[in-house]
Amino acid sequence: MDQPSSLSRIDWVARSCRLLAATAAEFRDTIPFAGLTIGTGIHLEPKTVALLMTLRAGGADLVCTGNLNSTQPETVGYLRAQGIKVFATQTRDAEKHGASLDAILAEKPDLLLDNGGDLFARAAGRPYANLLGGTEETTSGRTRLMPMRDKLNMPILVINDSPIKQFAENRHAVGQSLFESYLRFTNRSTNGKHVTVFGYGACGKGTATCFRNAFSTVSVVDIDPVTTLEAHLDGFSTPLRESAIRSADILITVTGYPDIITAADLPLIKDGAILMNGGHFPHEIDVEGFRDSPDVVGVDRYEAEQIETVRIRDGRAFHILGGGHMANLAGPRPLGNTVESMDLGFALQARCLERVAKGSLGKEACVIPVPTDIDALVASAYLNLAR
Repeated sequence: MDQPSSLSRIDWVARSCRLLAATAAEFRDTIPFAGLTIGTGIHLEPKTVALLMTLRAGGADLVCTGNLNSTQPETVGYLRAQGIKVFATQTRDAEKHGASLDAILAEKPDLLLDNGGDLFARAAGRPYANLLGGTEETTSGRTRLMPMRDKLNMPILVINDSPIKQFAENRHAVGQSLFESYLRFTNRSTNGKHVTVFGYGACGKGTATCFRNAFSTVSVVDIDPVTTLEAHLDGFSTPLRESAIRSADILITVTGYPDIITAADLPLIKDGAILMNGGHFPHEIDVEGFRDSPDVVGVDRYEAEQIETVRIRDGRAFHILGGGHMANLAGPRPLGNTVESMDLGFALQARCLERVAKGSLGKEACVIPVPTDIDALVASAYLNLAR
C-alpha cells in the first residue's frame, strides 16, 4: 500500500471536476490557445484553479487577478508555484483592486476572461490591437458592458446567459451555497424564520427554494410584476416591499443592482434581522450608508466571523454578513458554489474562449449569449460522464 499523502482542497476540487479534466485532456492534443495569453479577472478560489489549469493545458499563457474580497491566499500561492503570473491580494479596497486590473491589461493579453466586467470596462477605454475578445461570467457584467458595445467592438460571450449556467449554477447552486453560508456565518437555525429574498431571477428562485426547504417562511420582492406573479404561483408570499422588510428575520439580496437595501430602510428593519448579499457586486446592501447614518449609534464587529452588528438609536440592532460582499465567497472558510455546478460553468468558459480564439466570431458577437452548439456540446459531455 502506498504511503498516505497530504492533499489540499485544491487537489480535492481538481479530482472532482471531471468535465474540466476531460476538456483538458482534449486541449493537450488540440492546443487551441497556442501562442495566446489569457488575462483573467475572476474569483481566485480552488475551483478557478481547475479552469486555469485546463486553459494552460490548451497552450495558454496566463496572467490572473481576482475580484473584491474573494481572493484566497492559498489559491494565489498555488498558482504562483505553477509559474503563473498573479496580480492579486485579498482586499476590499477598490483602488488596490483597480491596480491589479491595470496590471493585467498592461500585459496586453489576447483574450480576457472577465467576471463583473472589470477588465472589459477598462479595456473599452484603453483598447490595444491584439485583444481578440473573450468571456464575461455574470449578469452584472453583461448589464455593465452592454452600453459599451460600440467601444468594445469584439466578441464577448456571456456565460450567465447560457441555460446551463442559469439552471445548474444560478438556480441550483447559488441558493444552496447561500443557505450553507448563512449557517456557516451564524450557526443559527432557519426553522420558522421569516426570510425575504430580493430578486426572483434564477439565483433568487434557488435561494427562495432552499430556505423554504429548510423550514423558513419565504417572501419574494421583485420590481417586475410578471416575475412577482411567477413567485406567487410558485407558492411564495409576495408582499409589498415595506411589509416584506418589516417581517423579515433574514434579508437576502440577489438582484445584480445597487441600493436594494439602504439607510432609508432603517425604520423598517426588524430588531435582530440578518442581512446578506448573494449578488456579484457589494453594492446591493448600502453598508457604508448604514455605518454613516445619524440614526446609527455604533457598529460592533466580530472580525474573525466577518459579522457587523449595527446598533440603531432607538435600541434596535441588526447584523450584516461579510460586509455586504457576496456571502458565499466571504467570511470564514468560503466555499462558493458546488464543484459540479462550477465544473459545468467553467467548461462553458473554456469552450467559449476556444471559440473566440479560433477567430470565427465577428464583432456582432459582442456581449451575446453562449452559442447553442457549445451548450449542447458541454451538456452532452457532462451526461456522458454521469451515465
